[in-house]
Formats: sequence, structure tokens, C-alpha cells
Amino acid sequence: MDKLKKQMDFLIEISKMKSIYRQSVYYENGKIKRENDAEHSWHMCMYALVLEEYAPKGTDISKCIKMMLIHDLVEIYAGDTYLYDEKGNADKAEREKAAADKLYAMLDEQGEELKALWYEFEANESLESQFANTLDRLQPLLLNYLTQGYKWKENKVHISQVIEKGKWETRKVDERIKKFVMDLLEDSVKKGWLLP
Repeated sequence: MDKLKKQMDFLIEISKMKSIYRQSVYYENGKIKRENDAEHSWHMCMYALVLEEYAPKGTDISKCIKMMLIHDLVEIYAGDTYLYDEKGNADKAEREKAAADKLYAMLDEQGEELKALWYEFEANESLESQFANTLDRLQPLLLNYLTQGYKWKENKVHISQVIEKGKWETRKVDERIKKFVMDLLEDSVKKGWLLP
């Protein structure tokens, strides 16, 4: 099969992201709507563009955006796993690795490059992956806040869980972002949207 055909097949396959619905919700025309993976990935890229000044010095924002475009493609096969679902998270890494192998095998050398970028995001060690992971934790917090804790209340989430799962106390992040997050969480507790 020629390269262009493989690329087109891959592009058709990843359009399935539009039908992978996440746990995150938002208001649209006054009604709650679940966010899909394609919306999430686009939003994450916009976060990187707008919040670039808060990235660690030396961060390649272009590479960060590439990571955010592909970071949830594996959910086409592995599904979305809610951050606070202990059972679902037990085999998440295994499911997502198998999904990455299957998906990126559709492309040859290019697939290996994309898979390497996905692994880099997952490892959370490079400047780009650390910033991308920070934004990937920040965006759902804002959606929860804007929906008055809709999913937090539904799942009886405590502030300690949000801090622990987001690694907000140890995360390498600009102090202004960390303060913003902590203020948002404390305000959510005061308003009864997040359990103390």
C-alpha cells in the first residue's frame, strides 16, 4: 500500500475521536454537554498558544501542541478513563499502549515518530511533556468550575483527590498557574462544588 493511502486511512481512522466522549462536561445553550476527545485536543492546543508565557523556559510550544493533538488518539481503542476511577485506571496504561501500537502501525516511519511523541507525553519528563500534562490537568478543572462542580459533585470528589491526582503540590509548573489552581479549588470547596 502506498504511503498516501496509509496516511489517508489513518486520518479517516482518527476522525473517530469526535465520537469518544470524555467525563468532562460544559454548558452549551444552557444544557450540559459531554466534551469529546477532538474538542478536548483542540482546546488543549489553544491553551498552549494562549498560556505559552507560563511554560518553562526553553519549551518548544510547537512540539507541545503536537503532543496535545495526539495525546488522546489512543482513546479511539482504549476509551476514556475517568481520572478518579480506580478500577478503570488499574489497566489504563496497558490498554493505551496496545491502542498506540495498533493505531500508529497504520503508518510506517511517520507512525513511529507519532508513537514516540505519545510516549514522551506519557513519560512527563521533557519540558514539553510537563507543560502539556499541566494543561491537560488544568482544562478539566476549569470545566468543573464553570459547571459548578458538576462531575465533582456527581462523583463525590474531594479537594485532596484533585490535588493528589493532578500532582498540584509537586508539579513543575509556573507558580502563577499553581496559585490559580489552588485558589480555584478552594473557591470550589467554599461554594460546595467540591468536597473538603
